[in-house]
Amino acid sequence: MSGMTSYFLRRILLILPTFIGITLMVFVILQITPGGPLEQEIMKLKGGMAQMGGGGIIGSGAGVIETAGGSGNEFGSVEIPAEALEEMKRYYNLDKPIHIRYILWLWDIFHLDFGNSYTYAEPVWSLIVSRFPISIYFGLISFILTYVVCIPLGVAKAVKHGSPFDLVSSVLVFIGYSIPGWALGAVLLVLLGGGSFWDIFPLGEFRSEFWGDLSWWGKITDQVHHTVLPVIAYMVAGFAGMTILMKNSLMENLGHDYVRTAFAKGLTEKRVVFTHALRNSLIPIVTNIGGLLGLFFMGSYLIEKTFNINGMGLLTLNALLVRDYPIMLTFLVIGSVIKLTGAIISDIIYAVVDPRIRFK
Repeated sequence: MSGMTSYFLRRILLILPTFIGITLMVFVILQITPGGPLEQEIMKLKGGMAQMGGGGIIGSGAGVIETAGGSGNEFGSVEIPAEALEEMKRYYNLDKPIHIRYILWLWDIFHLDFGNSYTYAEPVWSLIVSRFPISIYFGLISFILTYVVCIPLGVAKAVKHGSPFDLVSSVLVFIGYSIPGWALGAVLLVLLGGGSFWDIFPLGEFRSEFWGDLSWWGKITDQVHHTVLPVIAYMVAGFAGMTILMKNSLMENLGHDYVRTAFAKGLTEKRVVFTHALRNSLIPIVTNIGGLLGLFFMGSYLIEKTFNINGMGLLTLNALLVRDYPIMLTFLVIGSVIKLTGAIISDIIYAVVDPRIRFK
C-alpha cells in the first residue's frame, strides 16, 4: 500500500470518531441549555391557562392534559400534574439519562431514522428532501459563477498590478468583502425589488406562485428573475476573497525563478502567465472547492431569511428559534458529513493538481 493510499485510508477512518465527537458535544449542549422544547411547552400551557381564565383541559404536543385551576391572580403559580410532566418528557425523549439519549439517537441516525419535527409534525427527512434542491440550486450557481468570474479577474489584476484598473477593482472588491451577503440582499430588495423605485425583481421567494401555469419560456424568465438578487448576495463575500487570493497567488508565482527563466528564453508574457505560472497559482483556488461544498448543499441562514427562500438555511434557522431538536441535529449530521468529506476531497484535488505533493 502506497503512502498516499494509506494517508487517505486513515483520513476516512477518522471520519467516524470525529463525527461522534462533534455530534456528542452539540447534543449535550442542546440538552442542558435552558429553554428547550419541554420548557417551551410548559410556558405555552401556562399561557393557554391564562387565556382561558381558569383551570381546564389544555392541548399539548404530548397529548391532552388537565392543568390545575385557580383564580385570575394565581396564573403565575399554575402547577402541571406530575403524570402530565412525565408524559411530556417521554414525548420529547427526556425521560432517560443524557448518555442513553445520545446512544439511542446515534443508533437511529446510523439507521437513517432522523425522527419527526416537533414544529411541523412531519418526518425530518421529508422536510429536508423538499428543501435540499432549493439550497443546492442557489449555492451551485453562486459557486460556479464565483470561480468563472474571479479567476480571470484575479489574473487581470495580477498582470496589471498597480494600474488604474487594479486600483479601482480593488476598491470595489474590498467594499464587497466588507458587506455581509444578507445586508447587501436587503439593500438590493429596497432598490430593485417589487414596489421600489426600480421595480425590476420580485421581493424574494424561490419562484412565483403561478409558476406552474406559465409557458416554458415564462418559467425560465420567472426563475431567472427570482435568482439574480439571491445569487449576488451569495457571491459577494466569496467573490472578493477568491479574487484577491487568485491575484496574490499569481503574483507570487510570477516572482519565482522558473518564470524569470521562461522570460529569459524569449517566451511571450501570455505564454509564461497562462502556460507556466497559472497552473501553480490555481492550487490554493481549487483546493478550496471541498470547503465550499457546505455552502451550496446547506444554504445560508440569513440570505434565505432575507429573500424568504424555503431552503435548508431558513428551515434550520426557524428550527433553531423554536428549539426543534430533530431538525437541528439532522442539519448538524448532514453538515458534519459534508465538511469532513469536503476536507478529504480538498486533499485529493491538492494531490492531483500539484504532483509534487506526497501525503504520508
